[in-house]
Amino acid sequence: LAQTRNRRFIHTGPHSQPAYPGHVPLTAFQNAFLAVGSALMALADPRRGDMVAALGETTAGSTLTRLRDIMLDSPEGRRILKERPRINSKTLNMDKLRELPDGTFGRAYIGWLDGCRVTPDSREPVHYISDPELAYVMQRYRETHDFYHALFSLRVSALPELALKAFEFTNLGFPMTAFALGAAVRLKPAQRERLWKEYVPWAMRCGSHGRCLLTVYWEERWAQDLKELQMELGVWNPP
Repeated sequence: LAQTRNRRFIHTGPHSQPAYPGHVPLTAFQNAFLAVGSALMALADPRRGDMVAALGETTAGSTLTRLRDIMLDSPEGRRILKERPRINSKTLNMDKLRELPDGTFGRAYIGWLDGCRVTPDSREPVHYISDPELAYVMQRYRETHDFYHALFSLRVSALPELALKAFEFTNLGFPMTAFALGAAVRLKPAQRERLWKEYVPWAMRCGSHGRCLLTVYWEERWAQDLKELQMELGVWNPP
């Protein structure tokens, strides 16, 4: 039995040992069972962040290895993997971000947090990925997701979130981000039409053209002009 804080006991076999704090080892069968169950729960209620997180981890497969290798090929990405920075209210100086000039990435990010009434502490920790380095890659993606919202000025609501998921699928390749587009059935007809006719084509072009966003050391870009940052990364705002 493996136990994590505030989680149920999960049978993982007599020889399984956690590879890092919070890790829950799974057999192949358990991983598949959790993937199917979390997919059904996430589709039924997209607000279940824990189920969305579990789906992302259990379906990531070789995507994490590919992203880790892309990071290793990038000077910034290598430093991220070496230093393993974390994004939360303890590591960010929120007051300092609010003092940055308008038009900077840091000011856009703090403005997005304030406007959406969210905090950088809302992301689930990784539990089901066995390799500690690959688990960090997933954690990094999870914790920098809100930076992508700020980068493209996309608020937290169904249509912008699905547009961003489409971008992430093209730019990063996580299967979960493609699966998330199934939630489009919940949109109003006009929103659904806009998603497929405007946002998805933007996501396909922008995501494939732009630099892999996991290779960006965002914490060093706070004072950079937002438009300049977009140009450097080869991305642009959605329609």
